[in-house]
Amino acid sequence: MTDSNKMVINLVLFGMTQSGKSSAGNVLLGSADFDSHFAPASVTRDCSLGRSCHLRGFMRRGGQEVALQVQVLDTPGYPHSRLSKQHVKEKVKEALARHFSQEGLHLALLVQRVDVPLLEQEASSLVQMIQELLGHAWKNYTAILFTHAEKIEEAGFDEDTYLHEASNALLTLLNSIHCRYVFQYRKENSFSEQRIKILERLMGFVKENCYQALTFQ
Repeated sequence: MTDSNKMVINLVLFGMTQSGKSSAGNVLLGSADFDSHFAPASVTRDCSLGRSCHLRGFMRRGGQEVALQVQVLDTPGYPHSRLSKQHVKEKVKEALARHFSQEGLHLALLVQRVDVPLLEQEASSLVQMIQELLGHAWKNYTAILFTHAEKIEEAGFDEDTYLHEASNALLTLLNSIHCRYVFQYRKENSFSEQRIKILERLMGFVKENCYQALTFQ
């Protein structure tokens, strides 16, 4: 936050290949900064930072309007079809230090498709990498962003039923991060509305941390 009338929130995206990370990043930014398309292999190979325009009228503090800007760091998926875990980790570690060394990171989003069950081995690998990158406080700065949430409605479920039926690996992870999650629906006629709802929920998580951020050297 550079002044009392502007707030900058820094986010990083983690997740498996084809989980919808880059697409989710574009929703958060309200733009198309990140390359997002179907492919039989991992699309994202390098870390990339996107910045949104200032979102006015989104929030107020002390009776004054505060403009919100969102910065999103997109990262290569893991497991990656071409990069080793160590390579992915090194790329992300360098990017976190380069982009968020001063202002810090407010929230890490683990992107997970609702129609792909999270298995124990996959969850363990992702969590281990996040722990190694964010340190011991990772649980307080991590949330799950569920993509393709429209699949829940197509299956005749609601969000609560979906979570009740989720894998033990996913439920364990949710419990460890204080049940911080948000669903993203792919509905073309409500893109802006979806973006606002997601950002409002994420801002709630940031507020729970008293707007504190993780810093990197």
